[in-house]
Amino acid sequence: MTAPILVTGAKGMLGRTVLRRFAGRNIVASDRASLDLTDADAVAVTIASLRPNVVINCAAMTTVDRCESERDAAFAANATAPANLATACQRHGTRLVHISTDYVFPGNLDRPYHEGDAVGPRTAYGQSKLAGEEAVRRVCADHLILRTAWLYGSGGPSFVHTMLKLGSQAGPPLRVVDDQQGNPTSTDALVTAIITLLDQPRAGTVHLSCTGEASWFSFAQAIFESHGITRSLVPCTTAEFPRPAPRPANSRLEKRTLYEWGLAPMPPWQNALNTYLHDFPAG
Repeated sequence: MTAPILVTGAKGMLGRTVLRRFAGRNIVASDRASLDLTDADAVAVTIASLRPNVVINCAAMTTVDRCESERDAAFAANATAPANLATACQRHGTRLVHISTDYVFPGNLDRPYHEGDAVGPRTAYGQSKLAGEEAVRRVCADHLILRTAWLYGSGGPSFVHTMLKLGSQAGPPLRVVDDQQGNPTSTDALVTAIITLLDQPRAGTVHLSCTGEASWFSFAQAIFESHGITRSLVPCTTAEFPRPAPRPANSRLEKRTLYEWGLAPMPPWQNALNTYLHDFPAG
C-alpha cells in the first residue's frame, strides 16, 4: 500500500472538501479530538507512526475577531501547530502542504498582492498565520504554503451560506460592504489546484484564489442572481460595520507563481460560484 496522506483539520470546511475529492486514496483524517497539533510530542509520534507521504494542513483558527480577543489561542493553532508539523515532516522526509491567507498582507496596495510582496499583517489572525508560514519555511524543506482568500465550500460556514440564509428571509434590503475587494474562492477550486501541485517537485509559496475581483456587495449580487433570490441588496462602507479585527480593503491575490511554474490558472470566480451552487444548491 502506498504511503498515506494525512489531512489535519479534516472536519472543517476545506478539510471536508479534501476528503471528498481525495476519496479512493489512502487518506488518514485527523481533527482536534484525535490529534492535538499544539502537542509537539503527539505530532512527532503520529508522523513517525504513519510515515505519510504528504500532510495537508487544513487546521487553523480562522474566526478573525475571536483571534483578537484570544491571541494566545490563535498563535497556538496558527503558529505552534504548523511549526510542530514542519519539524516532524522534516524529520521523516514528508511533504507539508500548509494553507495560509491573504491576511498576512496589510491590505492597502492598489493592486493584487503577488507572492513576493512584503507582508505586514494588521490583525492577530494575520500575525499568527504569518508566524506559521515562517516556521514552515524555516523548518521543512519540502513545503507548499498556499495562500487563499474569501473561501466558501459545502457545509460552510461562509459568506455564501450567510447570504443564502438571509436571502431566504423576508425583510428590508440587506446592506453589504462594497469597499473591500477580493477573490471569492470555492474549496473545490482550491483542492483541484492542490491535486495538481502535489505532482510538482517544487517547494514554495503559491497564491490560490479564483481569478477576477469582486466586492462583498458584488459577490452577494452574484450569489442572489445565481440562486434566483429577489431580496434587495444595498451597498455600504466598512466604516458602517466596525469589527474588532480590521478587514483588509484589498484581499486580491495575484497568482504569479502558478504562471511562472507553467501551471493551469485558477478558474474565474463567477464560474466557480455557479458550479458550486449547482452542485450544492443548499450550500
